Amino acid sequence: MSGYVAVAAVLVAGLLLVTAAMVVRRLLAPHAPHVAKLTTYESGVDPVGEGWAQTKVRYFVYAFLYVVFAVDAVYLFPWAHVLRSADIGAASLVEMGVFIGVIVLGLAHAARRGLLRWV
Repeated sequence: MSGYVAVAAVLVAGLLLVTAAMVVRRLLAPHAPHVAKLTTYESGVDPVGEGWAQTKVRYFVYAFLYVVFAVDAVYLFPWAHVLRSADIGAASLVEMGVFIGVIVLGLAHAARRGLLRWV
């Protein structure tokens, strides 16, 4: 039961700290709303036109491919570092071959669908 009390105490302390930070910010931060302050501002460009802009879904695919290869690197580098050990054996090499095969299969699928062309 003491474990639950410790978790509850940490949660209560965290909530109190967040609440205290919000109250202190509200009391100390300057608050002077002005028309220029309330306008939308992004990257130094004044807002022109509507706020609605569509983006191509294609950018999502590039982000997804980046995540796939980042995860690939996250698994490959530690494996390559430990590869020098003699007790890993051939099973680890086969497992990594399957892993890289799945990654290459995904890359081939993306290339076949034309997702890697910068048109």
